[in-house]
Amino acid sequence: MNSIIKWSATVITLLGAIFTSLNIYPLNVIAFNIGSILWLIFAIRIKENSLIVVNTGLLLVYVLGLVKAVV
Repeated sequence: MNSIIKWSATVITLLGAIFTSLNIYPLNVIAFNIGSILWLIFAIRIKENSLIVVNTGLLLVYVLGLVKAVV
């Protein structure tokens, strides 16, 4: 299961970067949110504190971007 989560997170995060480079907004922010959530789930499952911290921080940033997109 961990392998599926981390590879899904990788693909979705890369899609977010592709959408950003192509200026596809807000799909880029949505993809980054999903990727960050998946990475956070993976980090919690393997108990890797550095990944938990970085993905919690990124998730907060991406949620702010999503709120901005909606408002």
